[in-house]
Amino acid sequence: MGISSVPAAGRRPEAATVTTERLLLRPVRTGDVPAVTRLWTDPEVRRHLGGPVAERIVRIRQQRVVGAPGVHAVVRAADRVLLGLVTVEPDARDGETEVSYQFLPEHWGQGYAREAVAAAVEQALGSTPSVVAVTQEANARSRRLLEAVGMTHAASFVEFDAHQVLYRRRR
Repeated sequence: MGISSVPAAGRRPEAATVTTERLLLRPVRTGDVPAVTRLWTDPEVRRHLGGPVAERIVRIRQQRVVGAPGVHAVVRAADRVLLGLVTVEPDARDGETEVSYQFLPEHWGQGYAREAVAAAVEQALGSTPSVVAVTQEANARSRRLLEAVGMTHAASFVEFDAHQVLYRRRR
């Protein structure tokens, strides 16, 4: 994993980009909005995230997501295809940094989410003592991913009318 803030030729500088072997995590751009909108509206993606987002909320999000702090478009380095989002929010949950993620179904099962989340967690741990992530207890794939990136189960609770689990990783 590396961090680069060198802009591509002809582009204005943007926030630092996290790079991994196969991925770039960079700020969301205007051209990403259609794929990001799919993340908010696809029933499969949203199965453990409370269901598809209402259209009026999607319109608001579309206006705010481009360049939003902490929101990273995850793109495949080889062809620049947007695979998903990873969001890192400092002081989001009881003062701890929270990482969240969602990926388009056609990119599931290829290790992209694990690679992107691991990179985001590592970067966050450079400036905060711990990182947390929350997923529904029923989301076995997400729980395995969080464990694979070194996070451990720290709490269980009910939120949004569903059983949730909180995972934590400390520096």
